[in-house]
Amino acid sequence: MTLHLVPVRFRDAAGFVATWHRHHPPPPGALFCVGAADDAGVLRGVAIVGRPIARHLDNGQTAEVTRTATDGTPNANSLLYGACRRAAFALGYTRLITYTQNGETGASLRGAGWRVVAQRPARRGWDCPSRPRDSHGTDHIARTLWEAA
Repeated sequence: MTLHLVPVRFRDAAGFVATWHRHHPPPPGALFCVGAADDAGVLRGVAIVGRPIARHLDNGQTAEVTRTATDGTPNANSLLYGACRRAAFALGYTRLITYTQNGETGASLRGAGWRVVAQRPARRGWDCPSRPRDSHGTDHIARTLWEAA
């Protein structure tokens, strides 16, 4: 099977993430999205790029791959990460980042030429008495910060 890149609307990418992503819901918005389709035009994976989640990284020059999701098709994630890097830099962004959770290998990121920048410790979550929030099941999990080379 040969994969190729296709444009994807945010609405469709969010639907794909809702169906296929292992532990996160779709993000609330995006700067751009890209898809990976097979020879028959069947969508096999999507990537959503948005503003950085961390406020101190949201400087107008940095973008973040906030979600990728595939149906398990080999090499789809690496294709998507590479496309996100090329698109972000072509749009004038000078930095592109993403995170993986502890226990994820990052093989797709390494395959697309990304590098580990930092290890982030597990955080207690976003819920606090002054601003209660529901847990999405990702609290108390360490993360790895990656950057597109």
